[in-house]
Amino acid sequence: MKAGDHRFVSSARSLAEFVAAWEACALTKSEFTHAAHVAVGAYYAVMHPSTAFERMKSGLIRFNESVGGVNSETSGYHETITRLWIEVLAKFVATNGFTDPWEAACAAVTEFGEARDLHRLYYSFDVLRSVEARRRWVPPDLMAEGSGTIERIPEKKPSLC
Repeated sequence: MKAGDHRFVSSARSLAEFVAAWEACALTKSEFTHAAHVAVGAYYAVMHPSTAFERMKSGLIRFNESVGGVNSETSGYHETITRLWIEVLAKFVATNGFTDPWEAACAAVTEFGEARDLHRLYYSFDVLRSVEARRRWVPPDLMAEGSGTIERIPEKKPSLC
C-alpha cells in the first residue's frame, strides 16, 4: 500500500494536523492504525530526533488511556516494541537523509506501513509476551541489534506520496 492511500500523509499539512490531533488525544482508536504509528514515529525522528522515543512513549500511554485502553502487564503500551520501531524509523530517516517530516513519513509509511510483524524478526514470541519486555527495553533474542534491523533499512529514498 502506498503512503498516499492514507489521508494523514496526503499533504504536509494533513500530517501536521494528524500528529497534533493524536497528541491531543482527539483521534479514535481505529484512526490510529499501524501505518499511523509509523507516520508519527517518522515525524518525530525528523522533528525531535533526540526525544523521539520519549515523545512516542508518552503519547502512546496517554492515547491508549484516552480511548479506554489500559496500560498493564498484559495490554497497552509495550516498551520493547516501541523502542525497536523508533530505532528502525530513526535509522531509516538518517540513512535516507530526510529533513522534511512529511517526506520522511510518506517514505516510512510506504516502506513499513504494512510491516506490523517486523518485530518477529528480532524477538521470539515468549520474549515479547513477557511482562519484562512490555515494561522495559529487552534486546532482541533472535537477531542482534545492528545485525538485522539496521541492514534491513532501505538505503535509497522510496517514491513519495
